[in-house]
Amino acid sequence: MKPWKSVLAATALAFASCTAAYAARTDIVLGVPLEPPHLDPTAGAAAAIDEVLYANVFEGLTRIGSRGEVMPGLAESWTVSEDGKTYTFKLHTGVKFHDGTDFDAEDVKFSLDRARAEESTNAQKGLFAAIDTVKVVDPATVTVTLKNPQGSFLYNLGWGDAVIVAPESAETNKEKPIGTGPFKFDNWAKGSSITLVKSADYWGEPAMLDKAEFRIIPDAAAAVPALLSGDVQVLPNFQLGDALPQVESDPRFKVVIGATEGETVLSTNNKKPPFDQLKVRQAIAHALDRKAIIDGASGGLGVPIGSHFSPANAAYIDLTGTYPFDPAKSRELLKEAGFENGIKATLKLPPVGYARDGGQIIASQLRDVGIDLEIIPVEWADWLAQVFKEKDYDLSIVSHTEPNDIDIYSRKDYYFNYDNPAFDKVIEELNLTSDDARRTELYHQAQKILADDAVNGFLFELPKIGIWDAKVEGMWENSPIQANDLTKVRWVD
Repeated sequence: MKPWKSVLAATALAFASCTAAYAARTDIVLGVPLEPPHLDPTAGAAAAIDEVLYANVFEGLTRIGSRGEVMPGLAESWTVSEDGKTYTFKLHTGVKFHDGTDFDAEDVKFSLDRARAEESTNAQKGLFAAIDTVKVVDPATVTVTLKNPQGSFLYNLGWGDAVIVAPESAETNKEKPIGTGPFKFDNWAKGSSITLVKSADYWGEPAMLDKAEFRIIPDAAAAVPALLSGDVQVLPNFQLGDALPQVESDPRFKVVIGATEGETVLSTNNKKPPFDQLKVRQAIAHALDRKAIIDGASGGLGVPIGSHFSPANAAYIDLTGTYPFDPAKSRELLKEAGFENGIKATLKLPPVGYARDGGQIIASQLRDVGIDLEIIPVEWADWLAQVFKEKDYDLSIVSHTEPNDIDIYSRKDYYFNYDNPAFDKVIEELNLTSDDARRTELYHQAQKILADDAVNGFLFELPKIGIWDAKVEGMWENSPIQANDLTKVRWVD
């Protein structure tokens, strides 16, 4: 063989080898800041559960798409009765759970009845409150009759809390999740990572990845070097702070700043003195400098909010001017409420950057008007137990990432301890209304009531800072629901 032919052959062989090696890339590692407390979306409030499992391992009758749209899931179609109360779902056939058991209408009935049962541990039990009966027509057909029409019913069924589980595996899903999705659970190395692998028997369009590892990386100091070294290829939602410009300038990566459903609030125990007094809550609202909080807790990327509603929602109204930053007014209100000598309270902070960083700033701002806060850092499990479940707190900071969840303020057992019959009446009508224009009016009313009552310190909408290898396609730019949907993710040249 002539030398130039040898060179050409060697080059072609090397190119073919590289192409083959590149084409074979079907694994991915995602860095996530929080480890789920368990792996059952139907039995926990932590967003970290859905961020690993939603649409990947577990599926519902409907699913929420990347733009917040309602799409078919395990139900291929549905019809609604003229009175808006009866939904008949036609299910996909030939679907199996990852343990080989068949999926059918009995599993749908089991899942919905379980979620709404009196003894249910579902964190969003209210999603199912409108259901009157669930009946199996045949293995591929189920009817759900509501007590009253509910405009958001199909949307509600797309939440992670409404995924379909099997009676054979429901009780063990916390440690070994069994779903119907395109990925199946492989391994959970506690404190380190959760690994999913492609389901070879998936009923729908197969995943393009063979393996996905969710690596637990609690802070940006560790996440950035892992990304730069290639150990991690995706940071789907990470607050990198001062390191963000370095990553943005690196052509190896794509940085996408998107929107979330994460209303970041200074959570307030509305029944615990002195926070049961409106003037005290108003004083807190006037003491909050949102710009300084946003700059320090979200790298300046958060969008200010004045009520519990996402600015990305068409029904959003800007109520940030309800209680403008005014420390003098704050001190005046505290004096009127009988606290001219100040207030001492606690601020429990979960282990996320926006809470820990924002907490320091807020404590300083409130100290300036006479509210002295003892900062108590808590781990996520402790926050869920102490704050969310036991309501053992004064103030806290957290992002509520559930979609379109303003109705949580009408729940009497919710950890804000808020009770306003006027607000409840608005939510009650909203649940009965399907007309879009009227629903928008009601959403406006609900936002205004919460803002006027200064129920919480409404801070900002958490930005979604997505960073991934420039050769990765299919990651969601926005977070209309708490999820890292990998069903369309792939490597491209």
